Amino acid sequence: MAKSGTGAYRWVWGKTQDRSRHSRGQGGWNPLLAHLLDTGATARELWDRYLPDNVRAVLTEAFGGGDAATARAVVPFLAALHDLGKAAPAFLDQFDRSESRSHLRGARSAWEKDARSHGVPLPAVWEGLYWAHHQHITAATLPRLLGCDCPVANGQRCRAPEHKGLHAVAYALGGHHGHVPGAETVGTATIARGGVDWDDVRAELVEVTAAMLGVDLRRLAALVAPVRPAALIHLMGLVIMSDWIASNDDRYPYADLADSDEAWWQAAQDRAKAALTALCLDRWQPTEVTWQQLWPGTEPRPVQAAVMELMPAAGQTLVIVEAPPAAGKTRLALWCAHYLASRNGYQGLYVAVPMKADTGRIADEVRGFMRAAMADADATLAVVHADALEQQIVYDLIDADRPTRQENSPLDALASGGRHALESDEDERDPARNPAADEYHGRDRAVMDPWYLNRCVGLMAAFGVGTIDEVMLAAQPSKHWMLRLFALSCKTVVIDKAHAYELYQQDLLATTVQWLADAGASVIILSNALPAAVRTALTASWCAGLQVETTDASDEGSVTVVDGVGNVRRGGPLSADTPQSVMTVRLRREEDPAGFAAALLDKARDGGCVGVVRNQVAEAVALYRAALAGARLHGWDESEILLLHEQFQTHQQRSIEDQVRALLGEDAPSRPDRLLVITTQGAAQSVDFDYMVSDLAPVDLLVDRMDSLHRHAAHIGHRRTWCTVPQLDVLFQADPEESDLPLVEPPRPRPGRRTGNPDGLTFAPYTLAATFRTLQTRCDQQGNISLCLPRDVAGLIASVYESHQTGKGAWGKLLEQTWNAWQVALARERLAADDNGVRPYTEGYPATVDWLVSGELNGTGERGGMEGLRALPRLSIPPVNAVCLYQHQHGAKKKLTYDAEGKLLAKFYSDSQLKKGVPPAVERQVKRKFLLHTVSMPGGWFEGDDRLPVPQAWPSLKFKPLDRSNVLLFDATGACVSGLAGQVHYDPRTGLRRL
Repeated sequence: MAKSGTGAYRWVWGKTQDRSRHSRGQGGWNPLLAHLLDTGATARELWDRYLPDNVRAVLTEAFGGGDAATARAVVPFLAALHDLGKAAPAFLDQFDRSESRSHLRGARSAWEKDARSHGVPLPAVWEGLYWAHHQHITAATLPRLLGCDCPVANGQRCRAPEHKGLHAVAYALGGHHGHVPGAETVGTATIARGGVDWDDVRAELVEVTAAMLGVDLRRLAALVAPVRPAALIHLMGLVIMSDWIASNDDRYPYADLADSDEAWWQAAQDRAKAALTALCLDRWQPTEVTWQQLWPGTEPRPVQAAVMELMPAAGQTLVIVEAPPAAGKTRLALWCAHYLASRNGYQGLYVAVPMKADTGRIADEVRGFMRAAMADADATLAVVHADALEQQIVYDLIDADRPTRQENSPLDALASGGRHALESDEDERDPARNPAADEYHGRDRAVMDPWYLNRCVGLMAAFGVGTIDEVMLAAQPSKHWMLRLFALSCKTVVIDKAHAYELYQQDLLATTVQWLADAGASVIILSNALPAAVRTALTASWCAGLQVETTDASDEGSVTVVDGVGNVRRGGPLSADTPQSVMTVRLRREEDPAGFAAALLDKARDGGCVGVVRNQVAEAVALYRAALAGARLHGWDESEILLLHEQFQTHQQRSIEDQVRALLGEDAPSRPDRLLVITTQGAAQSVDFDYMVSDLAPVDLLVDRMDSLHRHAAHIGHRRTWCTVPQLDVLFQADPEESDLPLVEPPRPRPGRRTGNPDGLTFAPYTLAATFRTLQTRCDQQGNISLCLPRDVAGLIASVYESHQTGKGAWGKLLEQTWNAWQVALARERLAADDNGVRPYTEGYPATVDWLVSGELNGTGERGGMEGLRALPRLSIPPVNAVCLYQHQHGAKKKLTYDAEGKLLAKFYSDSQLKKGVPPAVERQVKRKFLLHTVSMPGGWFEGDDRLPVPQAWPSLKFKPLDRSNVLLFDATGACVSGLAGQVHYDPRTGLRRL
């Protein structure tokens, strides 16, 4: 039964109000019990409306003895107890101790007086208290309150088998702030628990919470048995999610002490229902639709039809699709997600892409898909990466959600901001930026509350598009890693362009796949082609997560489908049986930029759209400058020559990408007669060139680049006679000492060492040498290499990645030494993946809570942590990003602008805005301005002997919120005057360069 309403437990505070709310005359604190009930009610509402069937099944097995109704009570009850450790003197003393809580000093005196009068065992003297994090006190005290009465020393864990689950859950709840504590941390926290009197207070809180949620504490110990590793992940994820939602003071007002416990519980349930509705946190209710209803006017292509035929009738599924570009893999993945949701009750889908630049385009595709795939309800579509605010679709989604929220439009809020209002980009409302709008019928179902802009929170949305980094971090113990894994486990996870990842990432992907299999999720992996070893590893990881043996029927085909019991089926068209694109490849020695540019301009003088892909930005810029210099001589206009690479400011890079796509995309309104586009890897996706040149790169990347050569059949009539047959010229640097060999090894700036190729720092030299050798052996007498795609793709990739090429003489020496170096590098990558990742099963043994321990040294995802321990989404050196501003002298004053001409004033928060609190819409728009004027610098610039100073050594600006960003200041000529003064230069035509 509930307590009478006069017990000490009601006077233990759990939350205090911020300055803005307290200044409006509201009470200063919220009872801990009220927050526990808010969290428990939210967890139960999430159980009913958000959790998919697979997650509920795992939790039912682990916390309900197989009975779903029991688990529906026990799991929210455990979630509610996450903050039980706040009922301890160490925590309660923080009421007004920090400067940020100084406004509560009067409120503390009133609370303390009332608490003592109601029997709260507060210490007579607060000084000298032993302090510990409240979540660790929860872990230290909870097992005894839930049924473990074994005599053990302080901090020691009971070893009785029947209590093992209680201790695992206690440690899991102790990780609700992001890091699961270890035994030593929990043992130390025992000292801060406050003694026997506080044990009684905590016991009362447990009893009241159990009564409200309908839990029989006498049976609890026997019910808590989280054997499957995914059970603890699901519990921790649900606890964190519930706590975050219930901590919103606007949606969960503070409780009135005059009300009863039952009234608090009823209010908590009402608030939870309203909060989930406002945040669109209902799981996906897919409509019953056909392919033609999803994509009117289309029929499934051969690969798509093959997957549809192979899909099991029900149950979780792994699908691996290997098909050439333009085979419809994205739509196939969305169809699979719809099929699996309708049969398995999944909460949604997440599409992971290699680069953040791809997220906007894929999000548009998902947004259009949702119009037909959703029942009559809105759902959240989140763009999930640190710079999501630079994507226009994010603002469109927030605006779409506006009728259900009180917040005004970002643009409306800014319009009332006086001199601090920000100008909007002229093209932000261009309907052309949402091509999906014309393709699908019906009202938009996609919306987004700004809450989802927080990085981990975005993964909780029913529909998400983000970077592969979230998948890589989901299996590495860093802050809130279990929340990432939980959110992914609720969905069908789509991995796009799986061929584009380094070995370290492929190994981490296999680890995440194993977790998702144990969790009951489904996975769709899309690739142009995969090495057989990668495909086999993914299948093995899936079956290891299922804890089943693989049963392979040894079928053939470009599609692999593995069901929930390990049966492997293959099908789909063989590469030799699909329509072939015959392509000519030529190996061509690199020449000086002026000669190369002249040859290109002359080749397309009478028409033709030419694409050049350089591996290095400096090489792309040099060729661009040479082309501009020779344009008039060869009859070209400078406007017909475009440069695109990753060292432009974001808004310029996006503008050029849009321009190239508008000219050369499938739906381009008017294809130009002549165009030269010079790019780097990853730029100008989904476009169509008549003729291409590429620097030597690993064979899989060359195949990827061929995707842009004669891509769209609709453009056949526009091609000139000289380029009716698709041709790719591969440039290579000849070794100055062995002219028949390509120069593939990186520079070694030491006496007596020859000049090297910078590409050897980007790619493994062996893969460059083996790619060259593979192509060279296919040359005919005229030097032409004829390829049939996709028939030859698997053989090309196998020749580089699945065999050790050898040779005689100089070739043999080059292949052998680069092979050995590559094997060492691969071993390091595999070791790093093994060290960083946590598997759910190792040699058949399930991971225990001890395996999930992490701490500050593991970092917060992509930030922080200690070398060798921190979680890393990739091993390559991350870029350094900086906001670019221009400094202008106006008499004795200086002004900052976004442009060299001084017209776009850079505006920051005013003092009055800061005092009143910056409106969220204004904050988002300011951040977007920064993101759009951010430039990315290679991480290699800040490494090695010739390194640039890291941002910590740069002068910082004190403007809010610019003080949280790296900033480069330029003068009107583009010379850097602060940050990296005298060391970098910015030209709007060519981007950033190092001097």
